[in-house]
Amino acid sequence: MQDVGVRRWSMPRADMQVTAAGVRLRTAFALGSWLAMKPTAHGVVAMGDLVLGEEEVNPVISRLQDGGIEQTAIHHHMARESPRVLYVHVHGHGDAVALARTVRAALALTTTPAPASAPSTPPPVLDLDTAAVRAALGYAGRANGGVYQVSIPRAETIRDAGEVIPPSMGLGTVINFQPTGNRRAAITGDFVMTSAEVNPVIKALREHGIEITSLHNHLLTDEPRLFFLHFWANDDAVKLARGLQAALGRTNSVRP
Repeated sequence: MQDVGVRRWSMPRADMQVTAAGVRLRTAFALGSWLAMKPTAHGVVAMGDLVLGEEEVNPVISRLQDGGIEQTAIHHHMARESPRVLYVHVHGHGDAVALARTVRAALALTTTPAPASAPSTPPPVLDLDTAAVRAALGYAGRANGGVYQVSIPRAETIRDAGEVIPPSMGLGTVINFQPTGNRRAAITGDFVMTSAEVNPVIKALREHGIEITSLHNHLLTDEPRLFFLHFWANDDAVKLARGLQAALGRTNSVRP
């Protein structure tokens, strides 16, 4: 359960073995499919992001369309990854059970693992000075699957098709740190920005040596219109946190 009655499900692609720029990606770092539902006067509104291999994309889209679930974006997040990974953003509204059945049928066309009843191995050790990262970034995060994850909501109210959409349905800036040894970390995630913020954020990231890997929309009728920017670097974790903090200062994010 999330805020304002939102329920969110995670469907991690633990079956995927992906390397980007020489870094083996942890599932929690960039390979997590998810779906969220929020109650409305006419059932629920559902949004999510499915992590797919290239050959899975169109069979999954066809099954989703057959069940009345729309696609609002199809794109990549990473650069120099192997094998290629694509992300399909989905949107639906109406009966929660019918939507859930459609998503389940679509996932059955992939090699997404069934949920495990209990972890078979202990979680990996997070080899990262999270206190120093938190101080440099200005925001606290949490450890998940060997990754330090930070989520930062925007300050304004966001609507899509007239419905208020909370940050837990994919509208908060997300920053992930995956330790790579010697105080270094790979970083990825996405900044959520209005049009006026896009290039100031890009400028701040590039000034701190952080690569831009993708820029796009996730929704079709959002108010205000939002853009999502994905990024990558592998360097000293505190140095990168300072660069990310500089970029966050260009956005209307909730202040710590």
